[in-house]
Amino acid sequence: MAKVVFRQVKLQIGAGSANPSPPVGPVIGQAGANIMDFCRQFNAATEHMRKGDPIPTTVTIYKDKSFVFKLSNPPVSFFLKEGAGIKSGSSLPGKEISGTISREKIRKIAEIKMQDMGAFSIEQAMSMLEGSASSMGIGVVD
Repeated sequence: MAKVVFRQVKLQIGAGSANPSPPVGPVIGQAGANIMDFCRQFNAATEHMRKGDPIPTTVTIYKDKSFVFKLSNPPVSFFLKEGAGIKSGSSLPGKEISGTISREKIRKIAEIKMQDMGAFSIEQAMSMLEGSASSMGIGVVD
């Protein structure tokens, strides 16, 4: 018999740094799942990643209090800010450029994020990333 889903939660947690404090603890605890088990399993699953990178995580909690989680790649904005060497995007995108990123770095990000973006080709994914960079006030250079 299939397990009955009780709740599905989406969180963004730093790789290797899940702990019972907010936001993880209250969200997982309210659903009745064991918080420490989740933190242990999440940290073990992300130990090969760079510590602190934001990892979008979908946690499915079942009626019997068991859970499974699915990890995704860090968000595009994280990669773009990291590639441009800035902490945040421009407060006036389109008028003010807060940093620049090369097409080579855009290509590397596209290769990583392509499966999450729904793009059919690298060029299409790069075009989407260039649009995101522009929206954040990050200039793309050759």
